[in-house]
Amino acid sequence: MAGLRRGESMTSLPLSQLARVVRSKNAGPLCLTIDLFFPDQPSFERARDSQALSRSAVAALYGLEAAQVLRFDLEAIKAIKLSMPRRLCAGDPGDGDVYGAQQHAPLLDLQL
Repeated sequence: MAGLRRGESMTSLPLSQLARVVRSKNAGPLCLTIDLFFPDQPSFERARDSQALSRSAVAALYGLEAAQVLRFDLEAIKAIKLSMPRRLCAGDPGDGDVYGAQQHAPLLDLQL
């Protein structure tokens, strides 16, 4: 996944092309965390400032209320961390992703 290069225009890019790492995992059986790591400061700032990654936009994408989504902008490591409740407790009947490792997929095509 490539970042924004010096002199590159600000045309819309999917998150999957802007971020170096996009991953999700459980943060306990009831909570999910999504980590977004960026290769450089311009890419991080573009994602940080994008309305597509606002708490309300992420909440809508996952069927949650904005207050249920926590967002941490970690400038020192050029990362954004999102935390939110899981729809089902990890391992409950109907849970198709017991480790939460596939829950980042809805974010990959977000245009930033």
